[in-house]
Amino acid sequence: MRRKFIVGNWKMNTSRASAIELAKVVAAGVGSSGARVAVCPPAVYLEAVAATLAGSRVELGGQNAYFTNAGAFTGEHSPAMLKDIGCGLVILGHSERRQFFGETDEFVAKKAKLALENGLEPIVCVGETLQERQAGKTFEVLRTQLLGSLQTIEATHLPQVVIAYEPVWAIGTGVNATPEQAQEAHAFLRGLIAEKYGLPLSKSLVILYGGSVKADNAATLFGQPDVDGGLVGGAALDAKGFLQIVAAGA
Repeated sequence: MRRKFIVGNWKMNTSRASAIELAKVVAAGVGSSGARVAVCPPAVYLEAVAATLAGSRVELGGQNAYFTNAGAFTGEHSPAMLKDIGCGLVILGHSERRQFFGETDEFVAKKAKLALENGLEPIVCVGETLQERQAGKTFEVLRTQLLGSLQTIEATHLPQVVIAYEPVWAIGTGVNATPEQAQEAHAFLRGLIAEKYGLPLSKSLVILYGGSVKADNAATLFGQPDVDGGLVGGAALDAKGFLQIVAAGA
């Protein structure tokens, strides 16, 4: 049975003080929930949040990483740096990175490969835009993004990979995919994994839903057979609401 996984993506939000306070409340509130829980603060606050989470069961992740471990890449940070500061996972290929920073599937694949080599668990994001969904291209887009973003990943490393389905039209809009839409996309993604890596690995792969996940819809979404938790954006900035989402995954 796949364990539910709830990841809070704080994006470019919080101050140092509010990041520490948010981490403190989340760490204290997760209790004995059976779900895995992680938070991904802005890079400049990772060290402070790492110290706050020390000894808790809340995991720490980065929001992005480059595809080399060192070099003349001003403004970037590497998987090795994230690992060094205490991260165990990293979000890669988020739709905002693809949309605003031009990241391609090939680029994401390079990042995922190096993340794994450095002992980080990559959360590889895929998802279609509203225009693509309306044009009936959802499955075509998901196939291209998923297989392209995993092109460097061998079957032996797949158990260390998490996939996040995030319909771009549902991110930060207050509109989320219906449970049926989420399940349909997740089942399709799991089927692609079965084609590429085999049925046993596809059955164990964790696939998160990301797109306006909130306390009032989390339980219904997580109740779908192929939805294994959530990549939570705005709602992760409210400790009480985020902990309710975590409870829904228990």
